[in-house]
Amino acid sequence: MSLKESGEMYLETIYILSQIGSPVRSLDIAEYMGYSKPSVSRAVGLLRNAEYISVNHDGYITLTKTGNEIAAKIYDRHITLTKALMLLGVDEEIATEDACKIEHAISDKSFAAIKKHLAEYDN
Repeated sequence: MSLKESGEMYLETIYILSQIGSPVRSLDIAEYMGYSKPSVSRAVGLLRNAEYISVNHDGYITLTKTGNEIAAKIYDRHITLTKALMLLGVDEEIATEDACKIEHAISDKSFAAIKKHLAEYDN
């Protein structure tokens, strides 16, 4: 499975929900993302087949090592880009929405430059 934006969004959601501490189920993903249960079920199947996630016999979902690496990268991009946009004066709601769009398209090189600049800004 070539991981597209939607797949990255699912992995990021599983990552966020797993950070909260409770086991993640398809229903939790559907509620968090506002998607239908059948859509989530299909995506979970694709992500499992591609070995980005595992699903145990009780239906609890965990990220594989590869899935976790991708999810953490996307989440870091989301947080960093949101912060950068807010520092430019964009209100939080719009900054969050825009960061969500940008995080999937930005190159690693451009993101690294933004992150480096923010680190210098913080010092």
